[in-house]
Amino acid sequence: MEVKDIKIKSMKTEDFRDNESLQKYIDELEKGGVGIKVAPLDKVINWGRSYSVWPLTFATSCCGIEFMCVAAARHDFARFGFEVTRNSPRQADVIFVSGTITKKMAPVLRRLYDEMSEPKYVIAVGGCTVSGGPFKSSYHVVDGVDKIIPVDVYVPGCPPRPEAMLYAMMQLQRKIRVESIFKMPKNPENGSVILSKYNSDGTLVTPTSETKQIEEGGAE
Repeated sequence: MEVKDIKIKSMKTEDFRDNESLQKYIDELEKGGVGIKVAPLDKVINWGRSYSVWPLTFATSCCGIEFMCVAAARHDFARFGFEVTRNSPRQADVIFVSGTITKKMAPVLRRLYDEMSEPKYVIAVGGCTVSGGPFKSSYHVVDGVDKIIPVDVYVPGCPPRPEAMLYAMMQLQRKIRVESIFKMPKNPENGSVILSKYNSDGTLVTPTSETKQIEEGGAE
C-alpha cells in the first residue's frame, strides 16, 4: 500500500499534557495512511500506575504483621502490582500506616509522608490507625492518622483480615484509574495542630499562651 508523505511538526512538551492536541496529530497520521489508535493519556498512564504501586510500610504494632500475610504466597499481592516494597519514602507511591500512632511519633510519620513524591497515597490499616482504637482519647495517642496526613483508603479491624487489605489495594487502584494525572491537585496539609507542638528535631515546643489555649479549648 502506498503511504502518502506525512508532513507533521514536532510535538511540543506541553502538548503531551493535552489530549485534544494529541488527537489532532493522530488524525493527521491517519489521513496519511498510518493506522493508529491512542486512548486518552490519562487512561493509559493511570492503567500503568495502578499496577505499579510501590508501598512503604509504617507499622507500629500487630496490624503490621498482617501485612506480611498479604505479601506471602497464600494471598500474593504481587498479582496486583504491589510487590515492590520500598524502604525509602522517595521511591514509594503509597504508605501503609498500621498500629497506634502516638503524638511523639507524629512528626516522624509526617516527615516520611512529606519526603514521598507526588502523586502519593495513604492506606490506614486497623482500628488504632483509623481512630485510635482502644487507646482513643488517651493523652499520648493521636485519634486517627488523618489528623496528621490525608488518608485515601481506610481498613477497619483489629486486626483486619488479609482479604480486607487486598480489597483496600483494589480500591486504591480504582481511585488511581479515574484520576487526571496532569490536573492533579497536591494533597492538603494536615496535622498542623498536633505537629505545631514539636520542633523539627522532635522535641516539644515551649508552651505559649496560644498553644495552651489550643490544648485547653480543643482544636477541630
